[in-house]
Amino acid sequence: MNVGDLESVARSLVAPGKGILAADESGPTIEKRFQGISVPSTESNRRAYRELLFTTPEVSGYISGAILYDETIRQKSSDGIPFPEVLIRRGIVPGIKVDEGAKPLPGFPGEKVTEGLDGLRDRLAAYRELGARFAKWRAVIDIGDGIPTAFCIRANAHALARYAALSQEAGLVPVVEPEVLMDGGHTIERCGEATNEVLSRVFSELARHRVRLEGMLLKPNMVIPGKKCPVQADVSRVAEETVRTLSRTVPAAVPGIVFLSGGQTPRQATEHLNAMNGMGGHPWELSFSYGRALQDPVLKAWKGEAANVPAAQKAFLHRSKLNGAARFGKYVPALEDAA
Repeated sequence: MNVGDLESVARSLVAPGKGILAADESGPTIEKRFQGISVPSTESNRRAYRELLFTTPEVSGYISGAILYDETIRQKSSDGIPFPEVLIRRGIVPGIKVDEGAKPLPGFPGEKVTEGLDGLRDRLAAYRELGARFAKWRAVIDIGDGIPTAFCIRANAHALARYAALSQEAGLVPVVEPEVLMDGGHTIERCGEATNEVLSRVFSELARHRVRLEGMLLKPNMVIPGKKCPVQADVSRVAEETVRTLSRTVPAAVPGIVFLSGGQTPRQATEHLNAMNGMGGHPWELSFSYGRALQDPVLKAWKGEAANVPAAQKAFLHRSKLNGAARFGKYVPALEDAA
């Protein structure tokens, strides 16, 4: 796939009014989500839940792509169609999570580095054969006493760039996800400083690795106070600080920024995205790549019961519509209660 093809896929993922569903939860993570609704995390239950999401009627009007997990990209729908094909038939681009998780960084207590570069070239080729057209790699940066260190940031930025270069070589659009966590008690200013440092280093490494910016997407955190910070920021402040940080660090050549929702509630994630798009004048599309912020209402409606699938799909479509409106800065709270 040449640069033009990569750019075409990247731009389709951030098409106006649309965003990405992150359905790439690892085994332990999906088990936790299912525990919250008292559903066993069996292969059949995971398959049924993902099919519910992927076959929701009309959702392709608001969802451009879906990030899958290794198990999910190999599964089939109840009528025997591979999930990547199910998505493609609905006009949704299949993607794949390719990192192998954040592990403790030796010599740096409290910090992590994401692993998974070994054998990645072959895995990317295999995923493309299975139908993936984009990939995702997540780095985790924590804020605390004396962290993040410059070395931790550099180690994760280097791995992100290596992954991105390998993805483009394989004909996959890399979604680059450096997440500064919102755990802890840090202020919004401290989050802004850390995010600025992380993004600056990431784009420096991407340049060194000759990653074509036109054929990638960035999946960052929003600039937001830690959950335990006594002073929380209102919606407009989060939007202003986030856009300011991105304007200082993200080149205009990047087609789009697809925010992660982190620990935000579904409504908070929508409100923040809406406020940023309401500001206007950005060089990149500001979109979403939400997991929990799209799925929490769906899980609560589903509860593992086949009879609840229509209600769960309705909840998914509704949340997707709200984020679609936020892409244009046209979300209003009254829409939350609309049918």
